[in-house]
Amino acid sequence: MKVLIITYYWPPAGGSGVQRWLKFVKYLQEFGIEPVVYTVDNVTYPREDKTLINEVSTNIKVLKQPIWEPLNLLFWKNNKPQKNGFANLSKSRFLSFIRGNFFIPDPKVFWVKSSVRYLQTYLNSNKIDTIISTGPPHSMHLIAQKLHQKNNIKWIADLRDPWSDLYFNKDFNQLSFAKNKNKRLEEAVLKNADCVLTVSNSLKEEFAKAASRVELITNGFDDEVLTKNRIELDHKFSISYIGLLPKQSNPTILFKVLKELCSQNENFKKELKLNFIGDISNEIQTEVINHQLIDNVNFVGYVDHQKAIEYQIKAQVLLLLIPNVEKSKGILTGKIFEYLAAKRPILAIGPEQGDLAAIIKETNAGVVVGFDNEEKLSTEIVGLYHQFKEGNLEVNSKNIEKYLRKELTKKLASIIKSLHS
Repeated sequence: MKVLIITYYWPPAGGSGVQRWLKFVKYLQEFGIEPVVYTVDNVTYPREDKTLINEVSTNIKVLKQPIWEPLNLLFWKNNKPQKNGFANLSKSRFLSFIRGNFFIPDPKVFWVKSSVRYLQTYLNSNKIDTIISTGPPHSMHLIAQKLHQKNNIKWIADLRDPWSDLYFNKDFNQLSFAKNKNKRLEEAVLKNADCVLTVSNSLKEEFAKAASRVELITNGFDDEVLTKNRIELDHKFSISYIGLLPKQSNPTILFKVLKELCSQNENFKKELKLNFIGDISNEIQTEVINHQLIDNVNFVGYVDHQKAIEYQIKAQVLLLLIPNVEKSKGILTGKIFEYLAAKRPILAIGPEQGDLAAIIKETNAGVVVGFDNEEKLSTEIVGLYHQFKEGNLEVNSKNIEKYLRKELTKKLASIIKSLHS
């Protein structure tokens, strides 16, 4: 059985968007399914991780076609890509308005027609049993939808994030016509796909309002996270955040609590180290300065995936921040699963009821503190610090094996095969 996977993010792309299907492709052949990947050829990703190229088996067929990126003209200077990684958001409200109202569903929409032509030629001479599209960018689904209609091939649409309800859409200042068009495109994909995949229970419930079949396959972690190399824990009381950190996840409550604890306990102040590894919003850096924590904070910047894993494993505490937005209960960042594999205590700030809280409770991996619960946050940090001082800061997590990428790929293979039974 052969599947065609349409994805914008593929090595050397870095960041979270590439991980899900890179890992699925890695294991699909073990379950009797041959993947063929279709991706972009000449793109310069906001973040690159060339180490991920080594994870693509040489026997995997990868089809590539050039893409024209209109944002090269609007957002970038001298053809140098913007390195913030925040979904083509710009500091210019005008440019964000253009992005949100004239590139629908996203700037990759200009790749749809040429991709359909190229892939139709490929399909004319190659048998494909199932087409799989993954977004964002959601234009990938528009390519798959046209091929599905032309060829009557089974189609799985994988929505890793919401579409019309994505929390940062409001930053695009979309007019009603743009919102309506996005909604129509989304509904067409949900209704026409033979199966919709998504990553959280809340998204599954939302998409099921329009789709006839929705399956949940969460993100996960790979065996590589369980590194065989012994990595020594940080000597200081480190609270580490690894990943993309947008302004909607700005943890003002954390900075306020840490400032108070530092003022109350000189030893705590000396031993505290707050690490931010990845693309961090400027608002967070401003908050650090305003709360007089600059001497306790380490901004590392973007690192490759293997280095990020090392930071996770050596942290005393892993910090997880959920955007404080509407429908935050359904936000389940992929980072949680690698955090689970690192087996360090997780301190999450987000909704105390929801998809994330359910997984944290199920795995006994840490604690979730509400967005405004300063008292609980302070108590939890003090407790973690005392365990650190006593030399017994650890976590006894459980039930994490089902989030191994290989196990998740087994479920994916079963879904693919079910479409042909």
